[in-house]
Amino acid sequence: MSDSEVHKSIPLRRPLWTPGVLVLLVFMLIGLVFVIARFTGGIGAVSNLSTARPWGLWVGIDVATGVALAAGGFTTAALTHILGRHHYEALVRPALLTAMLGYTFVVLGLLVDIGRSWAIWKPMFFWNPNSVLFEVAMCVMVYLTVLYIEFMPIIIEHFKNNVNLPGKMAALNRLTQRVLDRAEFTLSKTMWIFIVAGVVLSCMHQSSLGSLMLIAPTKLHPLWYTPILPLLFLTSAIAVGFPMVIFESTLARASFRSNDEMHLLSGLARFTPVILGLYLALKLADMLVRGTWVYLLDNSMQSNAFLVEMGAGVILPLLILIRRERRESQRWLFIAASCVIAGVVLNRVNVFMIGYIPPFGPETYSPAIGEIFITTGLIAVLMFLYRVIVTYLPVLTPRREDVI
Repeated sequence: MSDSEVHKSIPLRRPLWTPGVLVLLVFMLIGLVFVIARFTGGIGAVSNLSTARPWGLWVGIDVATGVALAAGGFTTAALTHILGRHHYEALVRPALLTAMLGYTFVVLGLLVDIGRSWAIWKPMFFWNPNSVLFEVAMCVMVYLTVLYIEFMPIIIEHFKNNVNLPGKMAALNRLTQRVLDRAEFTLSKTMWIFIVAGVVLSCMHQSSLGSLMLIAPTKLHPLWYTPILPLLFLTSAIAVGFPMVIFESTLARASFRSNDEMHLLSGLARFTPVILGLYLALKLADMLVRGTWVYLLDNSMQSNAFLVEMGAGVILPLLILIRRERRESQRWLFIAASCVIAGVVLNRVNVFMIGYIPPFGPETYSPAIGEIFITTGLIAVLMFLYRVIVTYLPVLTPRREDVI
């Protein structure tokens, strides 16, 4: 058996209903109860959101953080298919799956968060090109469609030449096979369009999420408010892309006995210090130019949150990954990737929750138990879907001993 056959992606066929999955099911059911309460009793029944604080945990985690952590899809696609680093191909499918589920998570979070969820379709027909929120909505919607299209070859690969419909539906076997053949041929000729479109759309809405806060100069703390906030959001999203792939691949190897891609992950880690260094340089230069460094040591909740964000989420992983021997250590690589992810999560939470101080209304905000359990339930759904998909579709590569 050749090496390419051994490392080919296949369904892992692991037991689905494990104790961990049952725990996820519990969180999903609890989240469902609060979702029902939200749509029957209104947002006020399950959240601490108000007119002064319309954005809370759902936007900070479900939307802003969800979009950022899904960046592994477009960064890996750009590296592999646009920059021609094809030896990273084994990492593309799991990164694509994580991005697809991440953006689905964002849309589900928006359905819960917006007051009139039944009107979520309106930006498609009632355009407001002067609105940053309109640009975010359109890009997220189109990019999610692109992600589903990019994932279609994986589904086609699984069912092609394996169509066996039961009973009277067996008469449709030949037609279904022809549809799959035609879809495979069409996608093979046009996939480059969707890959390029995905990268462009991602860059647009990653930066636009930062642009949303440019309209709130009197509400966002000076440590985060800056005219280059869109650039910082885009740079941090690119910085977290490869660490997210490393994080997901490491957990998948431990949970599903998938193939050890350490040699590829170490290669990806080489790019992260460069991007983190650029992000740190932009932050420091911006603080010096605007003089906001004076807020660093005022011992407020905002300054302490900023120091934790930069120290644990940027400087620490930068110091770890700058050394080659640590990039080649699975433990250090996982620690560094986790720090980068935590730093981006903290950044989005700080911008949309901690650093957001409305002039009228409560100065502090704490999410209600309903907000917490809905978010936890959505994360559990995402993790459950990931497990189902890698179990039954060819996404991950198994270990050599599991194939031979």
